[in-house]
Amino acid sequence: MATYGELRNFVKQRHGVVVQNCWIADVKELCGLPLRSRRTTARAKPCPPQWRPAIEEAMRHFGWL
Repeated sequence: MATYGELRNFVKQRHGVVVQNCWIADVKELCGLPLRSRRTTARAKPCPPQWRPAIEEAMRHFGWL
């Protein structure tokens, strides 16, 4: 399985934006993928809607989805 860093690099090369780890975790949660810890509060920095498709594309590329 690819790391968050590899996923960030893929998105940066394809779309020219540096995504944050919290955005990746937010998209993972929205897609129903397992996370390491369970949140009990709302995310402080949810993924901006315009970058969710780019993150999902990277997740598909690395076989996460």
